[in-house]
Amino acid sequence: MEQTSTNSNMAFRPRRIALLGTGLMGLPMGLRLLAAGHQLHVWNRTAAKAAMLMQQGAVLASDPAHAVADGEWQAELIISMLDSGPIVAQVLEQSAAAWRKGMCVIDMSSSRQSEALALSARCEASGLAFADAPVSGGVAGAQAGTLAIMVGARPEVFAELEPVLQALGRPALVGPPGSGQLAKLCNQLIVGGTIQLVAEALLLAQAGGADPAAVRTALRGGFAESRILELHGQRMLERNFIPGGQVKTQAKDMRNIQAAADAAGLQLPATALIAQLFSELETHIATADHSAALLQLEMMNPGQRLGLQHNNLPES
Repeated sequence: MEQTSTNSNMAFRPRRIALLGTGLMGLPMGLRLLAAGHQLHVWNRTAAKAAMLMQQGAVLASDPAHAVADGEWQAELIISMLDSGPIVAQVLEQSAAAWRKGMCVIDMSSSRQSEALALSARCEASGLAFADAPVSGGVAGAQAGTLAIMVGARPEVFAELEPVLQALGRPALVGPPGSGQLAKLCNQLIVGGTIQLVAEALLLAQAGGADPAAVRTALRGGFAESRILELHGQRMLERNFIPGGQVKTQAKDMRNIQAAADAAGLQLPATALIAQLFSELETHIATADHSAALLQLEMMNPGQRLGLQHNNLPES
C-alpha cells in the first residue's frame, strides 16, 4: 500500500471504495463518503437498503466479491460495517477471490479483539493492509460526520487512511491492529454503565418526589454531566426508544467486553452486572435503543414508571 505523510491536511485524493454493509450505520457513512467525492461500490444482504446510495451515485454489487472488483473496477479500500465479528469474517471471505495485493481492509464493525487479530493475519497473508476502526456516535454521528473512530493499524496504514476516515468523523490511532476493537469495548463499557446509572437516577428522582426532568437539568454542567445524560436522559424522559444504538448491539458488546477481560485475566464486577441486565433486556426488546435500559429497570420495580408519555418503540 502506498505510504504517505501522516499530515492530516494532505491533498485530497478520491478513492475507489467497496462498502460491505449499508444498514443503520453503513448507509449514512456511505452517503458521507460519496459526498466527499469518493467512488463507491456497495453490497448489502438486503439490496433495498442501498437504494439511497445508488441515487447518489453508488453502484450496487450482486455479491461482496463484485463490490471489490468487477470488470475495470477495482477497489483500493474495502470497508465492512456489519453486525458482528463472525458475519464480518464470512462476508470478507466471500470477497477474498477479488482481493489484490495493495488493497486495504477497514473493518468498522464492532467485534472482539481476537476476531480483529484473526482478520489482520488473514489480510497480511494475502498481501493486504488491515485496520480495525470501530466507531462511536450512533446514527446521528454517522449522518453528521462526527463519529469517534478508534483505529488499530500500523502507523503508515493509518496515515494512508486518515484523510478518508475524516469524511466520517474524528479518526484516532490507538495502537496496532486489534487495538481499535479494544478501545471500542472500553467506550461501550462506559456507555452501557452510564445508561444504566442515568436510568436509575431519573427513576429514583421521580420515586422520591422530585421532578426528574428538573433534576436532569440541575445535573447538567456538574460532575455528572455526560453525553449520555444529555441525549439518552432526554430519550428516557420522552420515552423515545427508536434506535440510534440498539439493545442487541449493546448486549453483544458487553459480552465481548467480558471476553476481553477474561483474556486479560481481569475481574470486572460492574461489567458483569451491566452485561446481565442488557442480556435480559435483549430477550424482551432487542431492536430498541439501548436507552430502553429504563424499561428493564421499571420491570424490576413494579408500579414505578418515568413520566406519562407512551413508549415510542421500533416496529417488531
